Amino acid sequence: MPGLLTLYQDLSGGSLYCHKVEVALLEANANYRSHKIDVYHNKPEWYVTKVNPLTGKVCGSPAITYGEPEDSNPEDPSPDAFKLIESQVILEFVADLYPESGLLPTDPTSRARVRLFMDAVSRYIDSPAVMFVRGQDSYEPLLRGIEVIQGLLSNPVSDTGACFAVGERYTIADAAIVPFIARLELASKTDLGKFAPGMGIRLGEELKAPRYEKFRKYMDCMLERESTKKTFDMEHMENGWRRVFGGRN
Repeated sequence: MPGLLTLYQDLSGGSLYCHKVEVALLEANANYRSHKIDVYHNKPEWYVTKVNPLTGKVCGSPAITYGEPEDSNPEDPSPDAFKLIESQVILEFVADLYPESGLLPTDPTSRARVRLFMDAVSRYIDSPAVMFVRGQDSYEPLLRGIEVIQGLLSNPVSDTGACFAVGERYTIADAAIVPFIARLELASKTDLGKFAPGMGIRLGEELKAPRYEKFRKYMDCMLERESTKKTFDMEHMENGWRRVFGGRN
């Protein structure tokens, strides 16, 4: 059995990039623990020196240690413990640790499709989604990105109707986009964000159009996954977004 993995993430639970790693860990049924840090009011020095001396980043960016004893202190990892940063790299590491999970397929063409999908999320969804929610751009670039993603999606599994990014089971490609899907759903249902009032609702209406039917079905499948529900409490996040975006300025 793989050793203990410790995921270091923001206390607020708002990070897209920590979210995708935790989703993958749950899907892998991994032996892990989550250690949350108050990065805004009490950024710990031990994190910079002992966990992520390479960049020292905490807010938004996950880091892990691997191979520590079960009763070890997460705030004092051994200098010899394996340490890793960057969510995309961590996703592949988790998939390699738990090959039986199927998070990364074994055949080369499917593996390539997974990596292509993840690259497309980074290129066409990440920045447009963040900029829209922050009120820095319209949702048009995001819709164009969604069309790219829709073109890469596998068809629903014939006998169950289940939807996945690649093939007929959950992979790290799905984990890479779930944080954006969850927040897109929140923005379109509550109209919360720094965009102009009503634009979140309008985006949700746009996604009901026939041209986005395949993506919308995939989105609904991902929202129903237990790993999504366990890592994204819609009511809790809505309350947090109301505190952040309630004034819209």
